Amino acid sequence: MPYKEIDHTADWALNVWADSLVELLCEAARGMNLLSGTKLLLAPRQTRPLTIDGMDAESLLVNFLSELLFYGENERLAFDTFDLKMDDFSLRGQVLGATIASQEKEIKAVTYHHLMVTQTERGWETTIVFDV
Repeated sequence: MPYKEIDHTADWALNVWADSLVELLCEAARGMNLLSGTKLLLAPRQTRPLTIDGMDAESLLVNFLSELLFYGENERLAFDTFDLKMDDFSLRGQVLGATIASQEKEIKAVTYHHLMVTQTERGWETTIVFDV
């Protein structure tokens, strides 16, 4: 898997990497679901359109994951499939998921704590800290 949990004293932190920035966002969403122990109902599958803007890669990442948390909190939906395109720091497309069947722990927020999205030898990489 292109993500791994890392120890953090107060919150949860997740190191994520991918070949492109769009893939990094998708893997961060999948990793966030894994950390929270989110399990989806098998059916019915649901699609939501998504339009997210950011001033830079970091704000785009926080805005994207925060939008997914909003769906989880308000509609009990989580997403595991992504059809997204990016132009500058504008993300457009759709997300596919289902109703949350169970969740071990709620993530309250995505933070900017030490957040940097960088290009490395293995592609794009970041470490995201979640408030739980």
